[in-house]
Amino acid sequence: MARTRRKRVGPWRWLLRLLLLVLLWLLGVAAYIMWVGGRDQAAPADVIIVLGAAAYDAKPSPVFEERIRHGVDLYKRGYASKIIYTGGYGGSGARFSESQVARRYSIKAGVPEQDILIESVSRNTHENLRQARGLMQTYDLERAIIVSDPMHMARALRISHELGIDAVGSPTPTSRFRSFAKSWRFLLSEVYFFHRDRLPTP
Repeated sequence: MARTRRKRVGPWRWLLRLLLLVLLWLLGVAAYIMWVGGRDQAAPADVIIVLGAAAYDAKPSPVFEERIRHGVDLYKRGYASKIIYTGGYGGSGARFSESQVARRYSIKAGVPEQDILIESVSRNTHENLRQARGLMQTYDLERAIIVSDPMHMARALRISHELGIDAVGSPTPTSRFRSFAKSWRFLLSEVYFFHRDRLPTP
């Protein structure tokens, strides 16, 4: 019988296969981020945590305003009796922290001041949630609803769980990242953070 010869796979084909696997993985991560962001898990809790975003002096940015409005809506619908606003000062010349801007907005929207807690030192998502956890411990609050943009929710919930916060997510029902280009940039940044956050810290 004639011996059959095995076709040798050239290095470039192995590289192509590897690139295809990487692409499929990245698409899977992106799909997971979008899936988490499409779920509203709002349920009765002790507190609503609204993650900070940019503020322009005393006015929230459109993205932040959507988060604040959704947090206020959840509060008024009776999901929790307290709201925590997070976010520090956006720059050295800022008069108000992001959380102060959010508190002012919420009081105007009818939320009693005594039901609002803020922290004004955080600069990123991890610090937002770490500071919120501290407020939860101080005020004996156990369960939280996290409010942020849909594509930010997967990372926010993962960090919450890593910090020991018993949390569910309630993404904003509308997003100010309306253009195709902005939405894809936001998604790509979240795919990046998904992997970066898993690298060991030096």
